Amino acid sequence: MDEHPTPEASPAVSPARQAVPRAREAAFFDLDKTIIATSSATAFSRPFLAEGLLTRRTVARTAYAQLLYLLGGADEEQTERLRVQLSRMVEGWDVAQVSAIVAETLHESIDPAVYAEAVALIEEHHAAGRDVVVVSASGSEIVEPIAAVLGADHVIATRMAVADGRYTGGIDFYAFGENKATAIRELAVVQGYDLDASYAYSDSITDAPMLAAVGHGFAVNPDRALRRLAVTEGWGTLSFTRPVSLFAFARPPARVVSVGVVVVAAGVVVLAWWLARKRRRAG
Repeated sequence: MDEHPTPEASPAVSPARQAVPRAREAAFFDLDKTIIATSSATAFSRPFLAEGLLTRRTVARTAYAQLLYLLGGADEEQTERLRVQLSRMVEGWDVAQVSAIVAETLHESIDPAVYAEAVALIEEHHAAGRDVVVVSASGSEIVEPIAAVLGADHVIATRMAVADGRYTGGIDFYAFGENKATAIRELAVVQGYDLDASYAYSDSITDAPMLAAVGHGFAVNPDRALRRLAVTEGWGTLSFTRPVSLFAFARPPARVVSVGVVVVAAGVVVLAWWLARKRRRAG
């Protein structure tokens, strides 16, 4: 006979007073200029050049454009142009080769570029029992290794079409704008997240839908448009200023589950080059 009846079996505990399971919460982090102080994709331009995926001409064009990217933001029109040019550029690239390049050069390409403030926030959210999700328009070859070092639980990224181990030039899912918010809501259903109690962080106005999808939105080093919107929406504003080494915060390998899979590092390279060309013409 059980000498310790469960609360359900005990008449002394009323149903109204029994513990109600707490809904799960999550913290959603944009990657570029939110967790890291640079463009995750452009950071890999040198090893891509060395392996013949990019040309010297393309890489040279990004030197000035990288500065423009870090100082500015990308609106919807610019990002749509990125989507089109990206699909054309990467057609035929070998997926395994891209993944191998990122894995082999992660340390030299990303260090030191991680915001210490972002790392501290990730640790705080984990300590509070929240899952951490990295949400990025870059792809899993780039995002997942960084997320794993940081101990993130899930990744949302762009999915490019792949056939026979190579990119076809098509894009199945573009993790940008409203699509990020849609993916967040879908993950919340699967994982049981209470989005009203969850958090989101980003630097760009294009991620306004992502910040609006949760109860606690924060603009991190925001562009001008996002700073104005944050005031209107009552979102918090944070300033991250201390880039440190990614591997100074290395965590035990985490099981990072990707909601979106496979977009290559050429993304921001193309965007940065296009922005530079547009501004030169405007000048």
